[in-house]
Amino acid sequence: MKKFIQTLKNIWSIEELRSKILVTITLIAVYRLGTHIVLPGIDPANITQGKSSGGILGLIDAFAGGAFSQASILALGIMPYISASIFIQLMTILYPPFQKLQKEGDSGRKKINQYTRYLTVLVTILQASAYVAFLNSTNAGAMIESYKPYFWLSTTVILTAGTLFVMWLGEKITDKGLGNGSSVIIMVGILARLPQSMWQEWAARSNRGGGGLLIFVIEIAILVAIIMGLIILIQGVRKVPVQYAKQIVGNRQFGGARQFLPLKVNSAGVMPIIFAQAIMFLPTLLSNFDSTKGLAAVFGNHSNFWYMIIYAVMVIGFTFLYTALIFNPKQIADDLKRNNGFIPGVKPGQPTADYIGAVMDKITFPGAVLLAMVGILPGFAQRMGVQQSFSSFFGGTSLLIMVGVILDTLQQIETQLLMRQYDGLMKSGRIQGRQQVTPASTL
Repeated sequence: MKKFIQTLKNIWSIEELRSKILVTITLIAVYRLGTHIVLPGIDPANITQGKSSGGILGLIDAFAGGAFSQASILALGIMPYISASIFIQLMTILYPPFQKLQKEGDSGRKKINQYTRYLTVLVTILQASAYVAFLNSTNAGAMIESYKPYFWLSTTVILTAGTLFVMWLGEKITDKGLGNGSSVIIMVGILARLPQSMWQEWAARSNRGGGGLLIFVIEIAILVAIIMGLIILIQGVRKVPVQYAKQIVGNRQFGGARQFLPLKVNSAGVMPIIFAQAIMFLPTLLSNFDSTKGLAAVFGNHSNFWYMIIYAVMVIGFTFLYTALIFNPKQIADDLKRNNGFIPGVKPGQPTADYIGAVMDKITFPGAVLLAMVGILPGFAQRMGVQQSFSSFFGGTSLLIMVGVILDTLQQIETQLLMRQYDGLMKSGRIQGRQQVTPASTL
């Protein structure tokens, strides 16, 4: 405890780190305040929240911190920007002109960021129009009659402006605060639901009696164990030894030291789960959000065994697909060759690329299986009697993003401490975030 207090003092004594923390907290507070401002033309006392509790709508509501179901001016949150960023990222992999832009350095990245912003506006307008239709179908009773003629236009404009404001907050957090701004905003939205979800679970267990407190404590212990396992999955790497040839320049020697190429067990991050959830939601979408019809009855129930099996298979498939898109063994092999590096026992060039690709395939399979298990854990939690709102924290997208962003933020704090010769946050070892040698996912 004494070391922990001293670490907090060290963090607060660093002016730059203190400034970053205060800026991050301030911008997060502004964001959370905005999530409680209801759209014009809506009576907040009559808002119903029943139909946004599952599927992709529940995912959006989780990322927005409940703003989606509350008809807030920030109802769409950062998700349109995330969708645009994912699309642009895929374009930089698949579309040659965008590949050239990415290789142009800062000027190319600025152009790509500008294209992302333009696409964000377009995506937000489309999603805002869909959200208006959603409100008309689920919250017609909350509409103020005199405002209905102006509701579509005003809501579309306000939601678009709200998303751009949240995007700006995220960029400011990235520039002047701690961590990746977009990820921090999503994490805050997810964490905002945790106290209420825990209270609902506690109330449900207390009403049942007969050891409800013990069951609740066991659930918390299981949640902690899952988080610990998830940290291992996120930080897990396969270290491939790399040797660099010695070079003598003047009186100085460069290279000659053995280093490691860290290959992530879970290179795809949270993207396979997001893709799988989007595909699994399509039957519900085609049935007009009625989860009692045909396939929608299966695909809309996260605790259904068929849902979990299909979902797990899709997560594994998307993990291999997304890893193949973002991971380029040929480029890594060329970079090693250009820097006079080689893997001991493997010839440079194509044999090195084949070797790295083979190693990546071997570690991707267990990573994909573990990721699929994390994805279906909320369904198992529901079958064990856990409330739906609390079960989402037992795995899936919410827990992956939350743990990953916290690790990244702690890594930045530890780096600041070690740069100023303070002790790190851990007695031994280093905190590792999600950084990797391949292009990282947006989340």
